[in-house]
Amino acid sequence: MTFTPHLRACLPSALRSLILQKKTNMRNMSSVAGGLRAASVVILHKSLAPDFERFCQANRGPLPLLGRSQPGKWTVPAPDSRMGCPQFQKYESGACTGSLMSLEENSEQLKDMVAFVLGCGVSLEAVLEKAGLPRRDPAGHSHAGAYKTTVPCASVAGFGCPLVVTMRPIPKDKLERLVQASCSVQAELGPPIHMGDPELLGIKDLSKPDYGDPVACQPGDVPVFWPSPLTSLEAVSSCKTPLAFTSAPGCTVMTDLKDTEASCLAPEGFPEVHLISQDPLHYSIASAPAIQKIRELEAIIGIDPGNRGIGHLLCKDELLKASLSLSHARSVLITTGFPTHFKHEPPEETDGPPGAFALAAFLQALEKEVTMVVDQRALSLYQKLVDEALEHGVLNTRIPLVTYQSGSAGAAQVFLCKDGDPRSPRFDHLVAIERTGRAADGNHYNARKVNIKHLADPIDDLFLAAQKIPGITSTGVGDGGNELGMGKVKEAVKKHIRNGDVIACDVAADFAVIAGVSNWGGYALACALYILNSCETHGRYLRKAVGPPRAPGEHSWTQALPSVTKEEKMLSLLVQHEVRSGVTGNVGMEVDGLPFHGTHAQMVQKLLDVTAVQA
Repeated sequence: MTFTPHLRACLPSALRSLILQKKTNMRNMSSVAGGLRAASVVILHKSLAPDFERFCQANRGPLPLLGRSQPGKWTVPAPDSRMGCPQFQKYESGACTGSLMSLEENSEQLKDMVAFVLGCGVSLEAVLEKAGLPRRDPAGHSHAGAYKTTVPCASVAGFGCPLVVTMRPIPKDKLERLVQASCSVQAELGPPIHMGDPELLGIKDLSKPDYGDPVACQPGDVPVFWPSPLTSLEAVSSCKTPLAFTSAPGCTVMTDLKDTEASCLAPEGFPEVHLISQDPLHYSIASAPAIQKIRELEAIIGIDPGNRGIGHLLCKDELLKASLSLSHARSVLITTGFPTHFKHEPPEETDGPPGAFALAAFLQALEKEVTMVVDQRALSLYQKLVDEALEHGVLNTRIPLVTYQSGSAGAAQVFLCKDGDPRSPRFDHLVAIERTGRAADGNHYNARKVNIKHLADPIDDLFLAAQKIPGITSTGVGDGGNELGMGKVKEAVKKHIRNGDVIACDVAADFAVIAGVSNWGGYALACALYILNSCETHGRYLRKAVGPPRAPGEHSWTQALPSVTKEEKMLSLLVQHEVRSGVTGNVGMEVDGLPFHGTHAQMVQKLLDVTAVQA
C-alpha cells in the first residue's frame, strides 16, 4: 500500500505495510490488548476518495485516518481457512449485502478502488487493565457492543451519518482513574466523550446494541462511552455508493506498528471529572489547568466587602460545576431583579442586571438560546435596557424577555416544558442572579427584613418545578442569602447572616455561587465559560470528538466577555433610569454602596486577567 505524502508524514517509520498482504493478517481483535497496532479498513471507488478523506479529517475522534492507498496499489489477501468469522462486509447502494472471508473474487473491481486505514487504538480492556479495573466481557461471544447515537458527525459531500460509540460500565468512584488511564495510552483512543445517562446520546436501551453484544452494568456503575471506528460503516452506508467494502465489525487489520505507550495527553495534562447532574446522570471533564483557573475566579469573587459573613456560605467548586453545566446547556433562562427600594420607582437595585446581561451576552456568543424572565411591573424597564445595551455595544444580540405571573406548580411546568411535557423541557438551565428569593414563610424580604412580596412575581415556582423535571439544572448567584437559589445554603444563612432566620431564601438551586457582589458572580460565570470552551479537553468532550474544534477567535468570544468599558456603560444605563445602589439607595455609579471606579472596575479586570492566562 502507498500513502499520500501528507498522510505518510504522519505515520511512524515502522509502518511499512498495513493491509491486504498475500497472507491475510486480518483477525478478530475485540479482546486483544498490546502487541501490534490494529486498524480497520474502508474500500471505496476512487471518485469518492477525496471526500471520504476529508470526512475522516473532520471527524478524527471516531475515524483516525492512518493512511490511504492509491487506486489498485495493493494486494488482495488470500482466504485464511483458520479464520472462523467473516473478515469483510460488502455494501451495495448503501446496504450491507453480505459478509466475505476474502476479497479475492472482487479483484477486478478493486483496481479502481482506494483503501483507507483507520486506527483502532488499544482495546478498552487494556485501558481498564491500566486503571486497575476489572474486565467486563460482553454477554455473547463477539465483540463488545456499539451503539448508534443521535449525535451527527460533521458532514462532507455525500458522507453524513450518526456517531457510533462503544460503552464500558465503570464504578462511579473509579471514573477519574479510568479517564486518566485512557489519556495515557494510544492517541486513537483518548478520553471518553460521554459519562452518564445513555439517553443523552439518544441511546434508549443498553441491552440492545446495534453492533456486537452488550456489556452489563452493575449497581453503582456509570456508563462511559468512547467514539467507535464502526462509525465508518454508517458513513459508507450514508453515501449509497454502488460498491464498497469494509472490515467486518470486530475484525481488524494487524499492522507492523507496535502498540506503544504513546500518550494522547494534550499539553493541558490529565482531565478532572465532575458530576454536573443527577437526573439525568451526567458527568463532565476539563483539564486541570482550566479547572484551576475557575477555582481562582471563585476565590476572587468570594471576598466580603460588606462584611456580611458570606464566607460561611461558600461551598467549594460551585462556580466550576455551574459553569460546566451551563457549558453543556443548549437553552438557558436567566432571571434577575431585587426590588429592595420599595418606596421608589423603579424599586430595582444596580446589583443583578449587569451580571445577568454579561452572562447572557457570553452564552449567546457560544450560540446558546438565552431568554430572560422578569417581573411584569419591570418589563418596560428591561425592554429599554435591552434596546440601549444593543445600541451601546453591551449586547450584540437581543435577549428575548418574558414574564411569569401564575402561581401553580402545573403552570410552572407548562412554562418550562413544551406542551407541559416534562420529557421536553424548553430550557436546560435556569440562572438567578441577585433575584429576590422566597423565604420559608412565603414572603420575600430585603436585608432589613422588609417584606417586598407585593413587588415580586412567583418566579421562584419555576425553580421549584425545575427540581422535578429531568434535564433542567439551576444556578443561584447571591451575596446575602435572601436571593433565589440560596436555599441550598439556608442553614448557614440562618446561622451566620444578619436577620438570616427571617430573610433566608427557602428555594434551592443545584449550584449556589456566592459572591461579595452578585454581579461579580455573573461576570465570573462568563469568564469560566470562556476558560472551559477554550480548553481542548472540554471542547472535545462537548462536541463528542466529531467536527472541528471551536477556536475563540472564530466566535468572538473575547469580545463577548465582560469588560470595564462595557460594565461601566451598563451601570450608566441603569443610572439614567434611576435604578439605585442596593445598600445606600443612591442614584449613581455604585453597586451595593461600592464605587464602580476602583472597586467594581478592579474586580472585572482581575477576573479578565485570570481568564486570559490559559494553559
